[in-house]
Formats: sequence, structure tokens, C-alpha cells
Amino acid sequence: MHHSEIVTVSQNIMSGIPVFCGTRVPVKTLVDYLKAGESIDDFLDGFPTVRREQVIAFLDAANEQMIELVA
Repeated sequence: MHHSEIVTVSQNIMSGIPVFCGTRVPVKTLVDYLKAGESIDDFLDGFPTVRREQVIAFLDAANEQMIELVA
């Protein structure tokens, strides 16, 4: 999945906060859910406009970025 299908930033959507493409759901909301011990399924239940593939692709990309930072 290409990054343009995962997250988008636009001043016209949520004042430029990064959101999952095709939604108004901030990426930070997923991070907050996971930090609070909630599952991906809990997040998806609360935000049905976000696709599971977007969440998994986002987490994979974040993992790759972290590995690049420390490598």
C-alpha cells in the first residue's frame, strides 16, 4: 500500500492534522488507542471509516522508520 493511500494532510481536513486517507480520523487517535492498551479491533469498531489495511500499513511504515532511525 502506497503512503498516499494510508495518511493524508490537508489544511481543508482537520486543519492539516494527519488523518487516514478518505476519513477525518487523526492518525494520533490510533496511537492513543494503542497506548491505552486498546486493540486494533477496538479502534476499528470506533472508527469504521478506517480500513484495517490502512492501520496495518501505517504500523508497518512506522516500524520501518524506527528501524531506519536506530540502524
